[in-house]
Amino acid sequence: MNTNETKLIDGCFVVDHQRWGTYISYSTDGEKLITSLTESDCIAATQWYLKQRQEARFTEGGTSYAGTVDGKL
Repeated sequence: MNTNETKLIDGCFVVDHQRWGTYISYSTDGEKLITSLTESDCIAATQWYLKQRQEARFTEGGTSYAGTVDGKL
């Protein structure tokens, strides 16, 4: 993280401006969360993501689906 460009938001995550123009949010323990083209989008997406994670809408490991179709066409 670039300590000169970081901003603590809501006391729970940091937004860092990268040298190539993108913004990355990190949790307070350093976990990368969201990458975005604008600071406002990064903040909004991170707030939404953390809220969903807090409400247990995301599960560890996620869900996977098969991409095959059975039968004759």
